[in-house]
Amino acid sequence: MRQKTLKKVYLDYAATTPVHPRALKKMLPYFSEKFGNTMSLYELGQEAKTALEESRGTIAKHLKARREEIIFTGSATESNNLALKGTALANRKKGNHIIISSIEHPCIMESGRWLEEQGFKVTRLPVDRYGLVQPTELEKAIKKETILVSIIHASNEIGTIQPIERLVKRAKRKKKEIYFHTDAVQSFSKLPIDVNKMGIDLLTASSHKIYGPKGAAFLYIKKGVRIEPLLHGGGQEMGLRSSTVNVPVIVGFAEAVKITHKIMKKEGARLSRLRDYLISRVLKEIPCSSLNGHPLKRLPNNINFSFDYVEGESI
Repeated sequence: MRQKTLKKVYLDYAATTPVHPRALKKMLPYFSEKFGNTMSLYELGQEAKTALEESRGTIAKHLKARREEIIFTGSATESNNLALKGTALANRKKGNHIIISSIEHPCIMESGRWLEEQGFKVTRLPVDRYGLVQPTELEKAIKKETILVSIIHASNEIGTIQPIERLVKRAKRKKKEIYFHTDAVQSFSKLPIDVNKMGIDLLTASSHKIYGPKGAAFLYIKKGVRIEPLLHGGGQEMGLRSSTVNVPVIVGFAEAVKITHKIMKKEGARLSRLRDYLISRVLKEIPCSSLNGHPLKRLPNNINFSFDYVEGESI
């Protein structure tokens, strides 16, 4: 009897996504034909430089940001480290207090621990049963020494979307001279983002979460924000991220942004319908099941359940 081959179903798009064929096709010439170094003054280098700046412009456009406010990095982890450590170190004379939430990605949590070792004070805000940070809790935590707040836009685990615009307004009402960073790795290209409307100063996003290649991310840094580079060398990326620029993956990233933003509204509605259907069926038909995260204020592509008396590995 022939054994039936089981079809694999991948449901972990919050972890990573496959590279879109269009993004891959766009990248390929920059590996073998247009392979110049962006710092080179001759034609091959300037060709790569043009591709880099066009990619920067594409991403800035979709954030309603200025081109020069986009700094490319190698990963969201690097961007988040630069946002926290770079901002804290550059503004140490103004204060030594930083606020993060208790449900941040590990790279934010670990950066907070590192900063504590350097003498900074870090407050970790609690969240409610749905994973939401309460504006009143944020306001209470802000002191005269507070220089930076970092709160994730949408949880990578439970999908809860934070009211970033409200949180920014509350924070800056309490203290005008305070920077606000948000990790938008899960929300970028899934939710509309206007950095000016949100009022944020720094934002992180990553390529491989939106059908782009691994090895590319960016940090939006609002004009006027003081930040100390973590890498020193040739002065690439406006002096904030020295290293030979990885043009192929950045080109692929920009192409993925174009693709995902074009279908974002329609795809978001489709995924939300599927999400809500699955949630209703599971909660109705599987005993001892419960939904983690906010029932309404959640990413269209995220579902997170708990099942009482069942080990995760067995599921």
